[in-house]
Amino acid sequence: MDATPKVDPPVLDEDALAVLRLLAQGLPIDTVAVRLGVSGRTVRRRSRAICQRLNVSAPIAAAVWAAQRGLL
Repeated sequence: MDATPKVDPPVLDEDALAVLRLLAQGLPIDTVAVRLGVSGRTVRRRSRAICQRLNVSAPIAAAVWAAQRGLL
């Protein structure tokens, strides 16, 4: 019997995935903000939240994580 609890992978909502998709294209934060109709500050905040949720150090690492799972 395996006593290790199963942990579900982090779930990203559509807003988070939208930010990741655009950042993964190499777009600057200001361009991402314009395309999403939000402020650059909002993009930065969402980007930090994504990194924290996925336990990665940078948005590009989050984009790689999402791409490996077919989310991008």
